[in-house]
Amino acid sequence: MKIIVDAFGGDNAPLEIIKGALLAKEEYGVDIILTGMQDEIKKTAEENNLDLTSVEIVNATQVITMDDEPNSVLKAKSDSSLAIGMKLLSEGYGDGLVSAGNSGSICVGATLIVKRIKGVKRPGFAPIMPHFNGGCFMLCDGGANIECRPEMLLQYAKMGSAYMEKVMKIKSPKIGLANVGTEEHKGNELQQNTFKLLKESRLNFIGNIEGRDIPEGVCDVVIADGFTGNIILKTYEGVAKSIMGEIKSLFSKNLKSKIAAGLVFSDLKRMKKDYDYNEYGGAPIMGCQKPVFKAHGSAKANTIKNAIRLTNDYIKSNVIKSISEAF
Repeated sequence: MKIIVDAFGGDNAPLEIIKGALLAKEEYGVDIILTGMQDEIKKTAEENNLDLTSVEIVNATQVITMDDEPNSVLKAKSDSSLAIGMKLLSEGYGDGLVSAGNSGSICVGATLIVKRIKGVKRPGFAPIMPHFNGGCFMLCDGGANIECRPEMLLQYAKMGSAYMEKVMKIKSPKIGLANVGTEEHKGNELQQNTFKLLKESRLNFIGNIEGRDIPEGVCDVVIADGFTGNIILKTYEGVAKSIMGEIKSLFSKNLKSKIAAGLVFSDLKRMKKDYDYNEYGGAPIMGCQKPVFKAHGSAKANTIKNAIRLTNDYIKSNVIKSISEAF
């Protein structure tokens, strides 16, 4: 399996991206193609004693920053590490792509360079998040499409269900529609019409869910328009970060709390891992002809490694083939 990795995507590029790619290569046996400024990649590796002899590097002269317009991947920065990676994927030089870069540019590149699966209205951003019962859920759309139509949300539900079943190994994934109440009549026209489509589908649709239900793991796929989904995503990440920060502060306040922390250290370590969204690497872009995975912008080596693992699982699962046939 050959995974293309955007070496200059994200806040900690290129060092953490290179380290994560090498970890994944060693642990999962995948082949890696790094895209980006070749001289800088080699210099960074040399300065940090990282061996790149078994890694292919494809040169790029530009970098897409978080401030760039999403469509810069098409023209203004068509020789960027992300654009080159997308082109390599579309031309069959790799089996999947991972980038921690600009979310908008990744979605545009996935849609217009890698291309959509025939029948898919618009690809969706689908982050995998932990819930407080020890498992995880998919949120789709997490921000790619601010305005959605009911048939788009139905497609996200179908694709999300296929992904969670084949990649995350969840049998008959439960689908929930994010809404302001659980009653069937709640929400605006979009939610009401989407509810009807989901109810008539063959999916395991459990109905409307409220924001407070999501951390409890009531469903495996949360369906929302991109505006609502992005607010859920950012709020969820912010609350999780704040809670872990408060716990750390509480257990390091004085000698008594430090002794208490020592007594429950293994439990705290497990809790941190369970609630850390970096363990899940990021988000697949659902609806593309080939696997594109968006890692967190602040990704460090372990996150990139996990993103490559999930991309590898995504490729092996043949989810895209299943979606293509269904659509």
